[in-house]
Amino acid sequence: MHGQAENSGPGGYAAARLRLLNEKARSGPPRRSALAGLTDDWLAGLFAAGAPGARGVSLVAVGGYGRAELSPRSDLDLLLLHDGSATGAVSALADRLWYPVWDLGLALDHSVRTPAEARRTAGEDLKVQLGLLDARHIAGDLGLTTALRTTVLADWRNQAPKRLPALRELCEERAARQGELQYLLEPDLKEARGGLRDVTALRAVAASWLADAPREGLAEARSGLLDVRDALHLTTGRATDRLALQEQDQVAAELGLLDADALLRQVYEAARVIAYAGDVTWREVGRVLRSRSVRPRLRAMLGAGKPAPERSPLAEGVVEQDGEVVLARAARPDRDPVLPLRAAAAAAQAGLPLNLHAVRRMAAGARALPSPWPAEARQQLLTLLGSGRPTVDVWEALEAEGLISLLLPDWDRVRCRPQRNAVHLWTVDRHLIETAVRASAFTRRVSRPDLLLIAALLHDIGKGWPGDHSVAGEVIARDVAARIGFDPADVTVVATLVRHHLLLVETATRRDLDDPATVRSVAEAVGSPGTLELLHALTEADALATGPAAWSSWRAALVADLVKRVSAVLAGQAPPDPEEALPTAQHERLALEAVATGAPVLSLRAQTEPAAEPSDDPEPLGVELLIAVPEQAGVLPAVAGVLAVHRLTVRTAELRSLDLPDGVDGSVLLLDWRVAAEYGSLPQAARLRADLVRALDGSLDISARLAERDAAYPRRRGVVAPPPRVTVAPAASRHATVIEVRAQDAPGLLFRIGRALEDAAVRVRSAHVSTLGANAVDAFYVTQEQGVPLPGEEAVAVARKLEEALRA
Repeated sequence: MHGQAENSGPGGYAAARLRLLNEKARSGPPRRSALAGLTDDWLAGLFAAGAPGARGVSLVAVGGYGRAELSPRSDLDLLLLHDGSATGAVSALADRLWYPVWDLGLALDHSVRTPAEARRTAGEDLKVQLGLLDARHIAGDLGLTTALRTTVLADWRNQAPKRLPALRELCEERAARQGELQYLLEPDLKEARGGLRDVTALRAVAASWLADAPREGLAEARSGLLDVRDALHLTTGRATDRLALQEQDQVAAELGLLDADALLRQVYEAARVIAYAGDVTWREVGRVLRSRSVRPRLRAMLGAGKPAPERSPLAEGVVEQDGEVVLARAARPDRDPVLPLRAAAAAAQAGLPLNLHAVRRMAAGARALPSPWPAEARQQLLTLLGSGRPTVDVWEALEAEGLISLLLPDWDRVRCRPQRNAVHLWTVDRHLIETAVRASAFTRRVSRPDLLLIAALLHDIGKGWPGDHSVAGEVIARDVAARIGFDPADVTVVATLVRHHLLLVETATRRDLDDPATVRSVAEAVGSPGTLELLHALTEADALATGPAAWSSWRAALVADLVKRVSAVLAGQAPPDPEEALPTAQHERLALEAVATGAPVLSLRAQTEPAAEPSDDPEPLGVELLIAVPEQAGVLPAVAGVLAVHRLTVRTAELRSLDLPDGVDGSVLLLDWRVAAEYGSLPQAARLRADLVRALDGSLDISARLAERDAAYPRRRGVVAPPPRVTVAPAASRHATVIEVRAQDAPGLLFRIGRALEDAAVRVRSAHVSTLGANAVDAFYVTQEQGVPLPGEEAVAVARKLEEALRA
């Protein structure tokens, strides 16, 4: 015990607390325990001074403080318990306890109750009852505290059949609201699913005696999250549980970790252990409660005795029992290396969970498969991957016990690896499984579904290695596919799919599909119609598994168009010459009107495309804006600037020269854009056209208008985005130089790009603009004034100037 004389006053306690928190040598559980002990001594001293020799009153720590889990900025959860014999004295004692705590600026959650009031409140409020389950005596009448603890535990166990379903519902509501801790880039360590609140819920389940959580790794996971919270409190100086992006590097340094990615990976590992323990525990609670409700009726029908559970065969060595997949009595995991995959495939096909004890038994007896795998093992893996949504839970059960790492050693590098991109919903490993789930829906449209599923599982496996993940992934995929037992030709196809899994979507959205060089380069990379078919399906599965911002009907249409063109080339047909491409009737009408009037012509049309999946809501792509302008300098920055002034967000943009019918002189630029209002309604086409005319003749100063708006509405501070990057795409076109821009999307970005290209005295032949989440990914086909590609050095210089302009 710490000396009460030293800590009885606020100053003594505050100084001792500060010394403890600044001790670098002591952290983690020892520091939390020491902080709780120090606080206990101080509060016990305050209690003794306020109620010397008091009987019938005690001071009790509840909740996190009751568990002695005090982080540097934790609340103090206190209950002043009394027998009701001297309420006036108790009120005065409460003042002598609470005010010193408030004076030190510590957060306090307090209550004053009799045992009967405490029981009644717990019966009405589940959160109060959970807090009392961790009640711990600090000072005063020990018998009063002990009696309350005993009564509360007895109440909890008696009411468990009614209270546990309510607790589960509470956990599910919180998970729906806060998300999954193991996937979030800015997670709440306490409230998100797999966080500290869930550990408290599992402790409550264990206290009910109805079920118990899998204990292996759970204490370490909980302690790891508490360590992160301690570091978060110390670095921010605030009582926060949200691990914000801008604080992750500091928290990582406080914990002695390499960087923020290492920190998130540690958090995700802990959250995964807790979330899996929760799944298993709540499944067991449901089984026990169902059994209790059915058993009295069975006993009445069958007489005394417990009926033997029914066991239905699912596969060799695998049976269903009580709604779970378990091992048959004769199963021998130590002699059957394919058993884990067979059991997993059977569970996924049946849509049933794998029993925890069955998985642990398989893990204990498992041994590595020979290389190459036997044919049955390969088929069972493919069956597991092709089972759709149930694959996720079954895979996680295998992973929790180390079986996936045994089967696929390369998996460890991507396990729990964060993806610092707002477009991605998942960690790398979870994204790979999600891609396999999505690909399972496309197995009927490809001739080799087995290669599609394996490529889906492996397409991002290179993200665990330095450099381009597609290049690294190709090497790993080649090795894994051979080890799994595919023949050399199939191994080459899988490696090609992994190497080029981004090729179709990047080419379709960033390149000019009318340029023969674009189509030929894709055909050369893919090599065969069968590989193209698989790559098309993999592209869609990958995008759908990434998140809603990565796929749309517009992207799907562009990719399908590219696939059609590449298929023709692979079939021996030459790609059409872009100079011979015919405009649509609407394009030609607008172009002729622009030539006749010598001014811009606009067409606005609402555009809502069908969803990527039938179950989704229709996908709004804003409004289609078609503009035909007599070819002249400054069109791109003028149009982009006018749209920015009118607060229109550019979602996609295409710009190209349009050939006019024979006998019509002049040249027209056609802009086919998708735009949406940032807020409010869209402006009228007449207003846009009037401002565009002024922008082109120089009477509308767009730069000044945008600067005025930025000054009037300064942007909020947020996460610092990576700097823009501008590169020259090598050999992307025979007709033009392709300059790629990757930058944080922002109002006026396209205007700034267009103006910088105009300043560089290059001609924009076509533009392909797309937005992925907060990131703009644009490609500009530029030429010299004579219409020829830029020389190498000049192209690099233009890219460098553009990058400097965007960084300014």
